[in-house]
Amino acid sequence: KETSPIHGPMHAFPQRDKRGDYVKDQLKNYIEEIMAHHDAAGLALAVIDGSGNTLAQDFFGFRDAEKQLPIDEDTIFGIASCTKSFTCLAIWQLAREGKLDVHDLVSDHIPEWKGTHQPNLRIWHLMCHSGGFFPLKRLLAEDIARELGLFEGGKAELAYCDELSEEGRKQVAAQMEEQTMEKGLIGLPGEYFSYCNDGFALLSEIIRRISGKPYAAYVKENIFQPLGMSRSCCDFIAPSLDENASTLYFKKDGVRVGDRNYYRIAHVLNGGGAIKSTLSDLKKYVAMYLNEGKGAKSELLPEDWLRLMLRPMITYLPGVSYASGLMVRSFGDLGVIGHGGSLPGVSSHILFSPESNVGVVVLCNTSGVPVGLIADAALRLYSGLPMLAERKIPEAWPWPEEFKAQAAGTYRSCEGDSFKVTLKEDGTLVTTVEEEEKELIPIGTRIALIPGRFTDAKVKFYTRQGKVFAVLRGSRILPKEE
Repeated sequence: KETSPIHGPMHAFPQRDKRGDYVKDQLKNYIEEIMAHHDAAGLALAVIDGSGNTLAQDFFGFRDAEKQLPIDEDTIFGIASCTKSFTCLAIWQLAREGKLDVHDLVSDHIPEWKGTHQPNLRIWHLMCHSGGFFPLKRLLAEDIARELGLFEGGKAELAYCDELSEEGRKQVAAQMEEQTMEKGLIGLPGEYFSYCNDGFALLSEIIRRISGKPYAAYVKENIFQPLGMSRSCCDFIAPSLDENASTLYFKKDGVRVGDRNYYRIAHVLNGGGAIKSTLSDLKKYVAMYLNEGKGAKSELLPEDWLRLMLRPMITYLPGVSYASGLMVRSFGDLGVIGHGGSLPGVSSHILFSPESNVGVVVLCNTSGVPVGLIADAALRLYSGLPMLAERKIPEAWPWPEEFKAQAAGTYRSCEGDSFKVTLKEDGTLVTTVEEEEKELIPIGTRIALIPGRFTDAKVKFYTRQGKVFAVLRGSRILPKEE
């Protein structure tokens, strides 16, 4: 058995790389370079195959940098938006049982949703972020729990609290309901992709109302337990008290700080990002997808229903689509499916390719670390590809001066994200990334490339009645300020 790119026996493609330590060092150096650049405290990485065999596994840094406590495969991390695939898996389980249809109107299941301005909003629109909403103000569990007198100084476990869920549903639905085409709506349901945590909040309420169980209890009984994910949960208090849980590190006034506050900016409803898990548990979860819906002991979803879950629902950039809580791309001829997550103290990514039978889990206890690039590199290596895709800067596309002038401006969402584009005297458009001025290189009639140190970002401008009104940056469409 050959040496894997990390360490240990390599089971998947032993014939595809005979460079041994060179490959191991190549990936390790790449991980350490990314961690150093982003001041990451700790990171865990695993590569598996569909049988659940661990092809490679390694740990970097510490779960607690001050005490220099090590990471192992049972260390608890937040997984943030990787939670969304669990939410959609639960929806498809309920659909298979005949308890709902993904084409049902949201108003059929959420009593506060009247659909005044989005009357045709359906469950599947929420599952792929195509409801037509600009990013909305985040409604926090802590704030609403305080309003209800439930917070108890952060000592109360609110993951299973029906009273908080009921009030959360009312406030989330009311906030979404008040959005109009004049302010707050991007377009009709299914017209645009734009990341919407509130949509997944409502999905978790649909799961609770139909199953009769709190979202946290449903995923525990129907996903965690059947897969043997014994250290995964939606709880907020238990991880903060667990000796082998990661400290959450984030930047405050430019300095890295850390704590165990798992309630920090937690959404009032759990379906968008509340799950905490471990490398060991998530290997079982990713293996289930590679094994066509089957876990080691039980089937979570029949393979034909799993295919429905993994089919692309909406395209938002060339070559990039979104399925049910999962992103769909390709590395050449290999289909690649996965999702990332980001919260204060959390950078996470799961990734798998059914064609190469390889899956990857990356967990980091520091905000803002591009662990998706690490997941890509590991999956490429274990699928017999070069570690990094070739980066090419296309020839600049000629944009009319009038369009450049319209593209310039500040774009800002209610979530707090902002993106400023400046038109310089020489006719170039620039923005600032990590305190460095970067040129926007037009590569299509509405798409521009922003070169970066580790990867290149794409932004897409949207027009309405001939005028630029929004930009897609990352996964969110941000409205232009007037």
